Amino acid sequence: MGDIAVSGRLRRSVPLFLAAAVLSAAGAGTSTAVADEPTAEAGASSTSVTVRKGDRGSAVRRVQRRLGLSADGEFGPQTARAVRRFQRRRGLTADGIVGPITRRALRLRPFTRGSVVHPEGRSGGGAPAGGSPAEDESSVKLPRVLRRIAECESGGDPTAVSPGGRYRGKFQFSRETWEAYGGHGGDPAEASEAHQDRIALRLYRARGTDPWPTCGKR
Repeated sequence: MGDIAVSGRLRRSVPLFLAAAVLSAAGAGTSTAVADEPTAEAGASSTSVTVRKGDRGSAVRRVQRRLGLSADGEFGPQTARAVRRFQRRRGLTADGIVGPITRRALRLRPFTRGSVVHPEGRSGGGAPAGGSPAEDESSVKLPRVLRRIAECESGGDPTAVSPGGRYRGKFQFSRETWEAYGGHGGDPAEASEAHQDRIALRLYRARGTDPWPTCGKR
């Protein structure tokens, strides 16, 4: 994406490379309580790989060893519970997913695609595909930081549109971001609030607060 959704209640767009540079300089050494999904990362082939319940392989064994579990390489209920406990202790969203943020908290190197086998129908990297309509219309429990971002970006209004028309909806998505993360329809501002919440959560899990460089830091 060349531009990203900009915080600061319907403000102008900011080039991605500039926002990343500013955040890197200002936020070095800081951490935000977030959940995990795939995200672009240096040293990964294209996107970093996450592990979660149902996965297996050497990446799962690395997680298990770091958590003091029997390293059988199967991400089952016991491993999921241990991951959630670790996330709660570190102030992260306890979703049981070991993506970039939880992995770094565990002090593990990035996982390779060959180190984890995902269940059929799910890949371990990139923007997640859109869910079923019933799933998308179900309520979404948003982390506190996303609720703050929505209030800052649009006053929590799912129909909000920035003055120039580029950023749209409750979280001020660009159309490119919306489509990349599985948004239904071409206009975020016309989607249901529940669907906007779900896409925002996907984006947040993939990239943390980076897509909202102003509101994400408040």
